[in-house]
Amino acid sequence: MSKPRIQLVVLSIGAGAIFSLGLSPFDIWPLAVLSVAALAILLRRRSPAEGLLIGWLYGVGFFGSGVSWVYVSIHVYGQAPPPLASLLTIIFCGGLGLLSGLMGYLYARFEPANGRIQILWFTGLWVLFEWIRSWLLTGFPWLYLGYASLDTMIAGWAPLVGVFGVSLLLSGLAAIVASDYSQRPLPRWWRSLAALLVILLGGEFLGGVDWTRDQNESISVAMFQPNISLNEHWDRRNTQRIMETYASNAEAQSPLVDLIVWPEGAIPFFKDQAPNFLDSLDRIAKQNNATIITGLPTRSAGNRYNSIVALGNGEGQYDKQKLVPFGEFVPLESMLRGLISFFDLPMSNFSRGDGGYQSLLINDTPLAPMICYEVVYPDFVAAGSRQANALITISNDAWFGSSIGPHQHFQMARFRALEMAKPLLRGTNNGITAFIDHKGTVVSTLPQFERGVLTGSLSTRAGLTPFARVGSLPTLTLVAILLFLGLIARRDHLATG
Repeated sequence: MSKPRIQLVVLSIGAGAIFSLGLSPFDIWPLAVLSVAALAILLRRRSPAEGLLIGWLYGVGFFGSGVSWVYVSIHVYGQAPPPLASLLTIIFCGGLGLLSGLMGYLYARFEPANGRIQILWFTGLWVLFEWIRSWLLTGFPWLYLGYASLDTMIAGWAPLVGVFGVSLLLSGLAAIVASDYSQRPLPRWWRSLAALLVILLGGEFLGGVDWTRDQNESISVAMFQPNISLNEHWDRRNTQRIMETYASNAEAQSPLVDLIVWPEGAIPFFKDQAPNFLDSLDRIAKQNNATIITGLPTRSAGNRYNSIVALGNGEGQYDKQKLVPFGEFVPLESMLRGLISFFDLPMSNFSRGDGGYQSLLINDTPLAPMICYEVVYPDFVAAGSRQANALITISNDAWFGSSIGPHQHFQMARFRALEMAKPLLRGTNNGITAFIDHKGTVVSTLPQFERGVLTGSLSTRAGLTPFARVGSLPTLTLVAILLFLGLIARRDHLATG
């Protein structure tokens, strides 16, 4: 391989690898923008084959650094030996990288000659492929550029346009940076600085808007973080002790608060397997005018569901609709089930909830529930939270150990609160358990990997943000227009060239 070719490989992978440094837990947001700008620079004036290769290599670095936590699930809990776990992780990241490769191919194949249209074409493609990742093969809506804006002035755009809209702004900025860098004989940065200033000032102004209104209603809450290992949790020898742990928490907290929150799958058996235990929890809560919200598996008509239920004064049950591949169901099950432990994880045969989206009622206050992975789907949350006055998500991120995965997941949950301008409760098994306000700000949290109870109050809010009303449709419409303009410009150039 020639030296220029080696340099291209290293630059492409490296450009993708630095993207995750712009997200939690690192939060160096300019690096995410510079990563995308580097891709735009590398793709300029390339053949379609080169665009495919550069895009794929960028994707390998992008996903290899950003979702490296998959290795933990495969090795530690799937019991795959390190070589096999590494191979499966590489295949996973390389497969996801094919989408970036396709983006690179399309950019190079239809690259407009006009520099301004190149900016529109690249921006449209970036957001298009973020959106495709939200639904292709059940979806993997992770590592969106817009998330890098959290805790910056730019975050003010989120309630208006959602994460895809913020991605559009930042990828547009990245494309302008790439265009300015490519100016000869010397780069000219005035367009980049002007675009950055507009985005920052616009975000600062929008951040001061109260999109929803305080209802002057406060619900006292205690969230229990039990910090029980997965192996311990699903070992039947520990069931009685786990039941006693939760019963003790209910007895201690129900006289003190309105709402007790337990994590995803807290109860290690199906709802119908221990009715006496659940009845006792229901009775304890009612005696104290309290509600217990807990995750537990349920089953009906031969199907198994990952569910969240309200006991005591609360009402409702919601069955998870967005399932995690391999964690909650196994694609190509007849071929893969039993090959290795990773394809036979506990509770990996759930069905998709078919009862629609249902709020949980707490003292007649509707809460929009999301179970674990569901909180990363922006339009799913927007559609499900329109009737709610607050959001609640329960999760068990023990699958990802001490990797960056739980921090990325937490960042996305915070972004949902910001998009909807509604407070969010996040109850987890081993962190990150937190109260999040309607601006996406962390009010209080528990340390990871420690048992504890986090108490606080939930101030409910009414009303809808523009994004909560219409979702990503306006942004995706604009993306379609950008791509159309790019294709038209390409056609006109060929016709006159």
